[in-house]
Amino acid sequence: MSYVDRIEALSGGRHLVCLADGRRFPLYKKELDQFRIHEGETLAPECEAQIFQELLPKRAKLCAMNYLQRMDRTEQQLRRKLGELSYPEDIAEQAVDYVKSYHYIDDVRYARNYIEYRKASKSLRRLEQELYQKGISQEAMEAALNQSDTPDEERQIRGWLEKKHFSSEADRKETDRMIQFLLRRGYQLSAIRRVMSAAASELPEEQGI
Repeated sequence: MSYVDRIEALSGGRHLVCLADGRRFPLYKKELDQFRIHEGETLAPECEAQIFQELLPKRAKLCAMNYLQRMDRTEQQLRRKLGELSYPEDIAEQAVDYVKSYHYIDDVRYARNYIEYRKASKSLRRLEQELYQKGISQEAMEAALNQSDTPDEERQIRGWLEKKHFSSEADRKETDRMIQFLLRRGYQLSAIRRVMSAAASELPEEQGI
């Protein structure tokens, strides 16, 4: 039998039950009463089995599905959400496996859609950085890139030069500042110099018009 060390109030009418063996799980007030859970007392084996084998797995799966209904998420984002809701790690993993089995969650699909919707305005390196931060693995990233068109980075660089009113006649200091600006956005130095060089080569022809 497990000993209930303490019970902490959570948001939304939930309570976090902390067992002496380190396990923690969320329940509503009526469930505390239903399973006769009180601080400083033991949790009956039959109640513990029902909570960990039936109640929490079912609720975590429903929570995962509701979370994914609003928008596509990565595995890491879903695990983080379930963790924030205080589900035990093994229960959260069951929920993740469940939604994956029905393809409610798919990191390759997520990465592919992310790239597709943002490739017109962001460099490939920036997209990769953002996806890694969202928990996309290298393997999923490579699969998504194989299924996607890569950004036209030189077109984007030209767009930034126009937006920043960068002149081909800019001095060294201003040019270096613009290069650093573009580097921070993930563009390759070779691509930046290539676009700048092309813009400079067009200058005489424009002056002669």
